[in-house]
This record gives sequence, C-alpha cells and structure tokens, in this order.
Amino acid sequence: MSDVTGKKGFATRAIHHGYNPLDHQGALNPPVYMSSTFAFDSAAQGGRRFQEEEGGYIYSRISNPTLGLLEERMAILEGGEAALVTSSGMGAITSVFWTLVNPGDEIIVDRTLYGCTFTFFNHGLERFGVKIRHVDLTDPAKLAEVISDKTRIVYFETPANPNMRVVDIAAISEVAHSKGATVVVDNTYCSPYLQRPLELGADLVVHSATKYLGGHGDLMAGVVVGSAELMHDIRLIGLKDMTGAVLSAQDANLILRGLKTLNLRMDRHCKSGLAVARYLESHSLVSKVYYPGLKSFEYYDVAKKQMSDFGGMIALELKGGLDMGRNFIDACQMIVRAVSLGDAETLIQHPATMTHSTYTEEERAKYDITDSLVRLSVGLEEEEDILSDLEQALGIAGSGSNIRVMSKSA
Repeated sequence: MSDVTGKKGFATRAIHHGYNPLDHQGALNPPVYMSSTFAFDSAAQGGRRFQEEEGGYIYSRISNPTLGLLEERMAILEGGEAALVTSSGMGAITSVFWTLVNPGDEIIVDRTLYGCTFTFFNHGLERFGVKIRHVDLTDPAKLAEVISDKTRIVYFETPANPNMRVVDIAAISEVAHSKGATVVVDNTYCSPYLQRPLELGADLVVHSATKYLGGHGDLMAGVVVGSAELMHDIRLIGLKDMTGAVLSAQDANLILRGLKTLNLRMDRHCKSGLAVARYLESHSLVSKVYYPGLKSFEYYDVAKKQMSDFGGMIALELKGGLDMGRNFIDACQMIVRAVSLGDAETLIQHPATMTHSTYTEEERAKYDITDSLVRLSVGLEEEEDILSDLEQALGIAGSGSNIRVMSKSA
C-alpha cells in the first residue's frame, strides 16, 4: 500500500498510515472487504499462498485487507514490527498464550489482573499443566527472586485493572530477559498514545480494542503487537487454529475510525480524569483515590516516567466501605452504571461483584481487590457535569453517615 505519512506525528499516522485514496479510486475512507474467501488466478497460485511462498489473501480467518490496514496502523502506533487483530481482548490474550506456552512451562503474572484474564490463567491454563505464579511486579527485585529457566512469559497490566497498580516496564523487562522470558504487557488503560511498552523493552503488547481504541462502546475487538516473527506464529497457531477469534471487517473499520480521534479523545479523558481525581481526593467521604496523576499516588514516579499523561481511569474507596460505595454508585444520575471503559460516557462499576467477580473472596483479598473499591471510567462529557454528578451522588451516599459531607466548593 502507498503511505503518505513518512516520519509524521501520532495523529497523522493514525489517520493516514498505510492508505492512499488515489490508489482506491479516490475513496477517502478505506473500503471494507466483506469477503470470507479470496480467489486465486490458478491452482498453482493457491498452492503457493498456502505454502507461504507467495503473499496474498486466502481466507478471512487468517487475514483480510481491512484487518490488514488496521494491523499496519496499530503496529506503527505501538512501535512494533507487526500486529494482529482479534474479536476481543480475551481473544488477543488467549491467542498469545496458546501459541507460546506448553505443559510444564511457568508464567509469572502480577498480583492484580482483569477478572477474565485471571480466570484464563488460574482456572484455564493450569488445567493443561502450565504453572501460574503471582508476584508483586511493582517490585522488580521480587521478580528476580523467583524467575527461573522454566519461566516462559512475564505478564502484567499497567496501570492494572481495577486498582491502578503501575509496573515499571523497563525494569521488569530487564529482569525477565535475563532469564530468556517473553514480556507481555496489557496496554488497554493507556493506548499507544499515552504509553508504548515495546519502546520500554516489552516483547508483546495486547489491548482490548473494545475500549479506548474503538472509543464509542459499539464493538468488541483485541490487538496484539510485537515482532513480525511472533505475529506470524500467533496468527497461524493461536488465532487460526486454537481460538478462531477472528475480527469482522465491519468492526475493524470502526476501529480505524476510532483511531482517527484517539489523541483528541485521550487528551480529554486525561484532562477530566485528573480534575475528577483531585476532586475526589479532597472529598471528606473518600478515604483513598488511586490515580497515576496524583502526587500522593504510590506509583506516581513510575507512571510519570513511562506515561506521557495519566489517562481517564480512577479507582476509589469511600470511608463508609462497601455499603456507602454501592449507595454512591446507585445515586449517580448522568454517570452510567456499566462495566467496560474508554467510552464517551462516564462509567462506574463495583469490581468485586462485577468485572472481578470471577475471583473468590479469598483471592480478591490476596490480590489487592477490596470489596469497597469503586472503578470510574471518566468520559468525554463536560468536566463540570461529571463533577456535579459525583458531588450529588456523594451527598446522597453520605446522607446516612455521621461523616461530614464536603462540597466541591469547600
């Protein structure tokens, strides 16, 4: 494909990379290839393509031109050689692991993981003889203590879902590579606009493209980015044969649309996210706010080092505990009670009973997911309206408490 971007900036690459309208009858937007299969000019050509002796498309479970353009753009935005798109974030994660691990291998993961990822590892892969070891990866020394020659992959999210733990990507990658382990980072919370793990030493990046990359809550998708060699193997083993988690051309087209405004949306998410975090931190009912952009945050220095801005995800705990947290969620009027994140709408949810309910009560306690934790995905509404809704919801939540309610103007 023709490429007019050269060494252009992030937004220009997100809009233009890999596509020239003049190569497609002047169509400003790339065509959507609604085809399950592709014709060959001869039996010999079909044979060559199946044997990988010749490039070209065969069947959309393997590759498709619309998906191919999205993969090119994700690779250049993340700083990788190649990318692979899938039908969900879990499709991306499972395609990676079914390709790279074997019985007897060990995987080291952080203490905190998204609920379905945790279940896949601890109640899925372990059934097939893969050892899962949870380690506090916010401390690279703890990884150095336990990593061994059997460790195949070191996996973590940063910031982590839902409690916002931040892992030093460069430091963990250095330790992992000393033992030959592959480093896989879930970059969903940041998107490549705010953080690029490959540039910090990671080997693979995964995303739930359902979130910020799509940005509008109208699709399901996943992405893997890394070396061309790894992408080749994950495409032909993990995706084609093991999961079949194939993204549709229509959804790929929606993500291409979403990428065009990614930087603008992320700037707004970050600006409002910081304002909301500061407001919550100052409120008398709030006992703790977890947000990378707050100087009081435990991992602020690491976040500042590896993130260009701090995102729109916030976790918090109220002084009244679980009951007050639920009352707070229920009292929201504009803010939507829903899981997922990265949408135009501000979303609020209770991880212990929703996204992370796959953990047992004992597992949640062990891995730092408290019952009182509330997760907030700050959207694109007017900042004042988000703050106003939070203020009235906190007022209602605290109305039965003897804790004094502090207004926003206090």
